[in-house]
Amino acid sequence: MKEFVKKVYGSIAKGKKSGCCCGPTASRISEKIGYTKEELGSIPDEADMGLGCGNPVAMASLKEGETVVDLGSGGGIDVFLAAKRVGDKGRAIGIDMTEDMLEVARRNAANGGFKNVEFKLGNIESIPLDGAIADCVISNCVINLAEDKQRVFNETFRILKPGGRLMVSDMVLLADLPEKISRSAEMYAGCVAGALKRGDYLDKIKKAGFKDIKILKEDPVRLSDYICSEKVLGGMIQNMSEEEINRIDKTVVSLKISAKKP
Repeated sequence: MKEFVKKVYGSIAKGKKSGCCCGPTASRISEKIGYTKEELGSIPDEADMGLGCGNPVAMASLKEGETVVDLGSGGGIDVFLAAKRVGDKGRAIGIDMTEDMLEVARRNAANGGFKNVEFKLGNIESIPLDGAIADCVISNCVINLAEDKQRVFNETFRILKPGGRLMVSDMVLLADLPEKISRSAEMYAGCVAGALKRGDYLDKIKKAGFKDIKILKEDPVRLSDYICSEKVLGGMIQNMSEEEINRIDKTVVSLKISAKKP
C-alpha cells in the first residue's frame, strides 16, 4: 500500500507543476475544512492542494519561538501557516515520504521567502529527527495512511519535548466499511480504507504515553465535497452506487484531536 500511496501523491505533486487542482478549486475545499481566506492568501498558491480534513494550525495554540513538526507536509500549507505563528525565532519542519511533494514544498518556501522552514524526506513511522526537539507536532489527514499507526504516535511522543502538544486532524471510522472498500488501494490512498475506528485511534494515542487527550471537533466527511478525490481515488467513486457512497459518508468522520506529553 505504501508504494501505491507514494505513487498517487507523487502524481498529484507533479500535476501541481502544471496548475492541476490548484487555485480556486483547492481554496474552496480548504475553506470548507477550516482555513480562512486570509490564511490561504498569506501562503504560496501551490501550497494549498485541498487534500486535508481540517486546519490543525488554527487549534494548536502556537507561540512565538516554538518548534513545530508537521507529519505528512505535502505542499507545505500547514508548515507555512505554522511558520508565520512561531515567527523568525521559531522553526517549522515538514516531513514527507514523497520526493515530488518535497520538491513542491521547497519551491514554495523559496518563492514565499520563508527562512524558518525545513522539509525533510522521511517516513512518519520512523521520523528523521532527534528526540525531544518539538514543542508541537501537527498532522492533517495523513496518519490514517500509515501502515503502523502505533509507531507513528510512539515516534511523535519521542520527538516532543516534555509538556509538548499533539494536534491532529484525521479520518476515523464509526463502523466497519464494506469489504470492497476496506480492501481497495484507491480508497486507502483516499484516506478512507486505512482509517481506524474512533476508539482504536484514541487508544493508540493513549498507549504512546499521551495525556489530556481531547476530541475538539468531529465533522462528517462527504467524499463528494473533496474536489481532488477524483484525482486521488481514480475512477472508483464513479463506479460506486449512490448507496455505497452514502454509506461511506455516514461511516467516516474527521476528528480534531489534541493531546499532551507529560
